[in-house]
Amino acid sequence: MRKTLVVALAAWPVMAHAELQRVNFTLDWSVQGVHAWYFLAQERGYFEEEGLDVRIDQGEGSAATVSRIMSGAYDAGFGDMNAVIQNAAERPESAPVMVYQLYNQPPFALLTKADGPIQQLDDIKGAVLGAPAGSASTRLFPAMASAAGIDVDDVEIINIAPNLQEQLLNRDDVDGSLVFTVTSYMNLVAQGHDPEADYRWFPYGDYGVEVYSNGVMVSRAMIEQRPEAVAGLVRAINRAVQEIIDDPHAGIDALMAREGLLNQQAETQRLAFALDNLIISAESRALGIGAVDEERLARSISTIVDLYELAQTPTVDDVYSSEFLPPLTMRMP
Repeated sequence: MRKTLVVALAAWPVMAHAELQRVNFTLDWSVQGVHAWYFLAQERGYFEEEGLDVRIDQGEGSAATVSRIMSGAYDAGFGDMNAVIQNAAERPESAPVMVYQLYNQPPFALLTKADGPIQQLDDIKGAVLGAPAGSASTRLFPAMASAAGIDVDDVEIINIAPNLQEQLLNRDDVDGSLVFTVTSYMNLVAQGHDPEADYRWFPYGDYGVEVYSNGVMVSRAMIEQRPEAVAGLVRAINRAVQEIIDDPHAGIDALMAREGLLNQQAETQRLAFALDNLIISAESRALGIGAVDEERLARSISTIVDLYELAQTPTVDDVYSSEFLPPLTMRMP
């Protein structure tokens, strides 16, 4: 009797683990501070409590997250809402759906030197700006200029490699650069500059560009076949996000446990920048992290359709679902 009981108890963890639902999850890029919540949720067993075995892989870009999910290789991931909109216009039957919007503000900006010729946005008339060809910051710049009443024909834009944006600006080869803020901010830190004192940032969101950006998206198949797993995934991630807002170092510790060669101080700064500038905003304080203002999202869909000359205009329901969000009281920053 005792022997049978011991065997049964020894087998229980294996059986319990076998019952977990596997979720293949892709990040948008290599592991960074802005991914801390996924590893904290994993480390503290929040995914497992939801009956999930979440396997996290690094990514190849925010738009690539959408492609990876559409291929069927991944069930969910962290990627760009605007790439979801583009694919929902072209392949609505297979485009993923955003279920937890993290970047409430767009992570794009015009970056200039504090002592450079561009002291205010009107100064870009006649200026030379560096921009990576095809990047979201480049494609969205006309929307920013239009909202600010600036004719893009008055600005010269030259194509530059993404990894040279800050260097060319510092060498005065360009008057400003159109950047992805989370990356550029830390590039400047790594180069020994003070991103706050030495530079001016003109965030697109402050100049009329209403688009959302990165968040947690899932495949349509996962929504249709495993809705309880989607809800559990969102609950676990939200739980970790809330804990990291209260204690960012807990998230960085979990991150370093996964990727010990990262620069801990740099990733701590990156996480703080994202929380302060992209995630926590007046809107997310009102609606809770993960939610969107549906009227704003509808306007941003129209912006993306116009800029990318898409043949169809997706609806809000085509690209976003609030169905799986925890209650508002659990999502307040």
